[in-house]
Amino acid sequence: MTEKQKLKMITEYVKENIFESHIYNSTKKHSKLKSYNINPIVVKYLSMVLEDDFTPIGIAKALYLPRVLGTSINTTFGTIIQKMFIELNLAKPSIVQGMDIEFIDQIDGRNKWCQLKSGPNTINSGDVKPLIAKFNSVANLARTNAMTMNNTDLVLGVLYGEAEQLSQHYKKIDEVFPVYIGKKFWHRLTGHPDFYSKLVKSLDVMILTLDTKDFYEKGYTALAEEIKSSDLFDFA
Repeated sequence: MTEKQKLKMITEYVKENIFESHIYNSTKKHSKLKSYNINPIVVKYLSMVLEDDFTPIGIAKALYLPRVLGTSINTTFGTIIQKMFIELNLAKPSIVQGMDIEFIDQIDGRNKWCQLKSGPNTINSGDVKPLIAKFNSVANLARTNAMTMNNTDLVLGVLYGEAEQLSQHYKKIDEVFPVYIGKKFWHRLTGHPDFYSKLVKSLDVMILTLDTKDFYEKGYTALAEEIKSSDLFDFA
């Protein structure tokens, strides 16, 4: 498969499974009151912040906007990309517990067992020792089972970002097991040295074609209508 074919394939997958799915869920799922666990005190305050009043539309915005613009898409991003690698045959699910995927490194030709992370600041200090311990456990198990595995075959793959953006927590792991971020990760996965930058450009172009007009407004307006008739709030 050519670099161009891979770029098109991944771009279409991301469009359908991340962005178009997000738009659909925003209008069909997140616009339903039953999809929220509501703190009535906090949400009333947030309505005042957003609308300078306690209103159905203020409550709707306080619930809907953080869900749609923040957590709902960010929490699913890494999971969907991991699924994409497997469905598009860029990698396979790892048979080793604790690793997300396995792939043939297109630079050194060795099989890599990889745990995926989204970005350069997605772990904290408390994650470092458990991650290193997990990798050591995998390495020890491999030796017990006479598997041909070196420390450099156990890698942490960071989907986006630049090497200089890696947090100190990642850098500590990189002292023991390789951390491949952005360009380096995608190069080893696909075999194309500039794949990451080309993918970012391809996604940028695709995003400009998405129909996003007023979808979030339609969502919180529909949610506000449910809130009006709900007995959870008293707007009198």
